[in-house]
Amino acid sequence: MKHTYLYCFLVLIGMVFLSSCEEEEYAIPTLKQELQNDVIKRTLGPNLVGMNIEFAYAMALPKSMGKLVSAEVAATIDGAEATYLENRSFYTNGSGEDVGIEVGSKSVNSGGKTTVTFTKDTSAATLRYFYRIPTTAKGKEVSFQFTAKASNGQSVSYSMGPYKIAEMDMVLDLDVVDSTKAFISIEDMAVYSAANAAANASKIDLVYLYRSIPNITFSHGLVSPSAKTYLPGVILPAGATRSSKVQKVWNLRDFHLARLQFGVYIDDLDFQQLDIAAAPDYAINMRAEAGVWVETQDGKYRAYVYVNSVNNNTKSAKISIKRYLMK
Repeated sequence: MKHTYLYCFLVLIGMVFLSSCEEEEYAIPTLKQELQNDVIKRTLGPNLVGMNIEFAYAMALPKSMGKLVSAEVAATIDGAEATYLENRSFYTNGSGEDVGIEVGSKSVNSGGKTTVTFTKDTSAATLRYFYRIPTTAKGKEVSFQFTAKASNGQSVSYSMGPYKIAEMDMVLDLDVVDSTKAFISIEDMAVYSAANAAANASKIDLVYLYRSIPNITFSHGLVSPSAKTYLPGVILPAGATRSSKVQKVWNLRDFHLARLQFGVYIDDLDFQQLDIAAAPDYAINMRAEAGVWVETQDGKYRAYVYVNSVNNNTKSAKISIKRYLMK
């Protein structure tokens, strides 16, 4: 299988320079008679544990010189089990759709190396590599070396990185329900029911509630246990007394949490520079796609709680959280 359309990915395009107001004659670059490779990083934003760093790895040699034998990626920190190198070569068709054609066996992980062995007669391919960030990489830097080998004995390599792995943690799509599942722990990144909250009372940072009060704009709220005025009808478990700083934010749709089209990311630095010392201990009238910055009473954690959706009828909401452990 000869993917000649991929040669353009590897050929350096010449530029036309002007000298003394005269245009120099342009010449089409000559394709190198050797194995070549190139890499692009496809993912954007901070790199979080449990998520992927994605690359596209292109390799090619003139078909008269042989075929591809293998492709390998070596990471300086072993990826999590879900790390893999696609065994399909991708190209974009005339409609802008990505099309994959199988060119090799499924990838094999061995330590920090991930390898695909080609099973089709091909001299050009673009494979996608997905590095699943392990817990062991948190706060560290990881680099990658991409290597391709051809049947004529040639091999080429391409280095990428280093890339810093964020120290923050993230949890997605936690369901909160007024009265029945309403007690939020930033430390545990969890939501507790009234029954379970008693055993974790000292870790409760926020209480979710929904209230429809005549002549008062209240609706959905995220309220610290200390703000009893804003917890009408709520019976707190004994020991739930924390006073967290809570600052409401509109239109901060972090891409990881919201998974919408907005290219905005909250990173470690945002938590490090956050100053909400003057913030109250409650946030009411919360809406979908809004959020709150939170600092726990002991100053140990800072977090951003994003409201993915709300439901007035069921008195519930869905939230996602990014959390940072302060040093």
